[in-house]
Amino acid sequence: MGTIYDEDEVSNKNINAHKTHDDHTDQLDAGASFVLKSKGSWVHSGYHLTTSIVAPPLLSLPYAIGFLGWTAGIICLVIGALVTFYSYNLISLVLEHHAQLGPKWGRYYVGPIQFMVCYGAVVGCTLLGGQCMKTIYLLSNPNGEMKLFEFVIIFGCFMLILAQIPSFHSLRHINLVSLVLCLAYSVCAAAGSIHIGKTSKEPKDYSLKGDTENKIFGIFNAIAIISTTYGNGIIPEIQATLAPPVKGKMFKGLCICYTVVIVTFFSVAISGYWAFGNRAEGLILTNFLDGAKPLVPKWFILMTNIFTIMQLSAVGVRVFGDSSSGEFAARNVIPRLITRSLSVVIATTISAMLPFFGDINALIGAFGFMPLDFILPVVFFNLTFKPSKKSFVFWLNLLIAVVFSALGVIAAVAA
Repeated sequence: MGTIYDEDEVSNKNINAHKTHDDHTDQLDAGASFVLKSKGSWVHSGYHLTTSIVAPPLLSLPYAIGFLGWTAGIICLVIGALVTFYSYNLISLVLEHHAQLGPKWGRYYVGPIQFMVCYGAVVGCTLLGGQCMKTIYLLSNPNGEMKLFEFVIIFGCFMLILAQIPSFHSLRHINLVSLVLCLAYSVCAAAGSIHIGKTSKEPKDYSLKGDTENKIFGIFNAIAIISTTYGNGIIPEIQATLAPPVKGKMFKGLCICYTVVIVTFFSVAISGYWAFGNRAEGLILTNFLDGAKPLVPKWFILMTNIFTIMQLSAVGVRVFGDSSSGEFAARNVIPRLITRSLSVVIATTISAMLPFFGDINALIGAFGFMPLDFILPVVFFNLTFKPSKKSFVFWLNLLIAVVFSALGVIAAVAA
């Protein structure tokens, strides 16, 4: 998995990177024991951030809005964008300041949450990859008898190979391609939804389904899904790959990322919910098939699913990228081969057993992304910089922490 850093560990590595970057460049290229590969620019951070945030879970947004309705759904999307952009900038400042929060924060609280988030991403990617492969299969063989779990296993085998890519920075070219791919399948998802919405004769139902209890649980389930969609579990690793000095680079990278976020998230969410209403599936591409009957041209469905599979590969591999190891030393290659292979096998097994993409997103959001991306950054900022209790920033951070703590608890129950 991507390396999980304590805050003081990040501090020591970044200070060391400043002092020894030039002297150790050749050693890094040779796979020496010096552990931090800090070569990336702000453009690279933009690629990494975009790949880790703008990912296939955005295809669940119409499903989430189905639990909220038009007004509440759009408001939650806007709030999610504002809060995460703000919190990611705060955690970047904390890391840049070399915060000394103590090893217990990282080892016993942040680390387990980050591990669960990253591993949940692998499970979700493997499941979604299997679903896309099954869609392609049904297009060519509508009466085919292969089951979803078989395609999940096939995609898991593909991930098993890709997971062996050694270092975080070596993924920058993949992430550039991934940036293009996420735009491509988002445009396809929005265009397909608009086409079906215009041509379908079925009435659109935007009402909230179920009794009062189900509606309430559905609302918090949707909030958890939106949290997962905006979530990024590897901000410290991304910042650790930047060439010193890092000041301002993460902010520029986040600006690139959130430009793409606004375009993709809102276009897919609005068009998908407009076209299918409360019938939107956990994966909106599923709505493009009525049973085995395509509602858009076959080549269009095929192209969209291929784009999605390709970017899923980048997202999944991205999680396994390790920014801290000498790439080709035997003492690193062998453990990496064993641990990553075992991780992919277990994730594939879980994906095959629990084939519910929207619900898995809700579960990961409630237990992982809400505390990691909405609560901890503002808490860490207040602990690190100690803003005055009379300042607007202090009370804004406190408000965010309290509100999203309460939402996280309720969403965990709902999930």
